[in-house]
Amino acid sequence: MGKTQYYTATSIDGFIADPGNSLDWLFEVGSGGEGANDRFGPFMAGVGAMAMGATTYEWVLNHERLLEDPSAWQKYYGATPSWVFTHRDLPAVPGATVEFTQASVRDVHRQMAAAAGGRNIWLVGGGDLVGQFADEGLLDEILLGVAPVTLGAGAPLLPRRMLSSQLTLTGVDRDEYFAHLTYRVNAKPA
Repeated sequence: MGKTQYYTATSIDGFIADPGNSLDWLFEVGSGGEGANDRFGPFMAGVGAMAMGATTYEWVLNHERLLEDPSAWQKYYGATPSWVFTHRDLPAVPGATVEFTQASVRDVHRQMAAAAGGRNIWLVGGGDLVGQFADEGLLDEILLGVAPVTLGAGAPLLPRRMLSSQLTLTGVDRDEYFAHLTYRVNAKPA
């Protein structure tokens, strides 16, 4: 079985979106220099299913204008089966394999693992949704790109308490703008 991974960018002060739930701050950071974009392609090649919260989905939908150009979804995510956790009615991207759900993360994780076929599950965000997976012991790895930005407020990276006994640093890398950190999530102490 593949890993369940939270792969995201964060500000130095631990926010993944600004107070208006925007990621525009991230796109103001340089691309990371030569080779920086080589991370997403190999990461995505290992992904067999993905999940995101409604706020993240709406931001991607609007920022990428996916209802006007649904092919952009395919460009980024291909035919990867996707689940959006929501309590609202949201428009579906034409041609995308997206399921809207209100089910528990545990139930959906089983569906995602089956759909992933041994590949990884990507938890796109937001932080609270990822925290729900962590609460259920379903989060295996956190991959962070730390941007040279402070936001002061906004959507927290992971609004949960996780002690150092639960996280093991397994990788450190950098490019021109970002520090890249990888943590294995260990089982909660009994």
